[in-house]
Amino acid sequence: MIKSKKLKKFKIINHGFFNSSGGVSSGIYKSLNCGLGSKDKKKNILNNLKIVSKKIGTKKKIVLLHQMHSNKIHFIKKLSKNKLVGDGLITEIKGLAIGILTADCAPIIFFDSKKNIIGVAHAGWKGAYKKIAQKMIHYFKKKGSKLNDLHAVVGPCISQNNYEIKEDFRKRFLNQSLTNKKYFKKVKKKIYFDLKSYIFQQLKNSGLKNIEIIKKDTFYPKNNFFSARRSLKNKINDYGRNISIIMIK
Repeated sequence: MIKSKKLKKFKIINHGFFNSSGGVSSGIYKSLNCGLGSKDKKKNILNNLKIVSKKIGTKKKIVLLHQMHSNKIHFIKKLSKNKLVGDGLITEIKGLAIGILTADCAPIIFFDSKKNIIGVAHAGWKGAYKKIAQKMIHYFKKKGSKLNDLHAVVGPCISQNNYEIKEDFRKRFLNQSLTNKKYFKKVKKKIYFDLKSYIFQQLKNSGLKNIEIIKKDTFYPKNNFFSARRSLKNKINDYGRNISIIMIK
């Protein structure tokens, strides 16, 4: 589990960016697969989620989303059995852990250190393109958060060196803004996208100053993260999911 250097000084919260280590799953899901959307045995996934809950310090069920690469955000006022569909969660409920699942996309954790409001967001290229990071900040501001008190941590995701894309992908971003050109590089006629920097700039453009980037590449095998692109490259038809989580004690 990786912790943010900036967030770990706040004793009122527990948080972590988990990789694939420390669980009970086997095979291509070895071992801390937390993705119920994978083809792993459900029993193993539920046991893995219990392991994460214990490490984060809660006996309650972790609140997760049915993620859809959107910019839809839910504010949790009370626990519900209804399935939440979207890619962002915000709450101020103590003892309630909220999480995001990724396998190369970027997880973002948010914390308002004055109002004690927490949030998580799933930012793949589609969600980032739809400005979910900026929308999360806007939602926090609606709840009374001030930018000086708000912290955002962009967790482990795929690096630019391993994020090869097609020309139509690049054109989509250039049509959004010509300034997006700086997030692409060409190497031997191949094009690569810098997802992490693109998200960082969105956070910065929103006026946020307390931004931390965790420089871990999920594609790189030695970092022990599940990676959709690495699985695809190795012709493996499924993959596990990493979980990123935060909770107010």
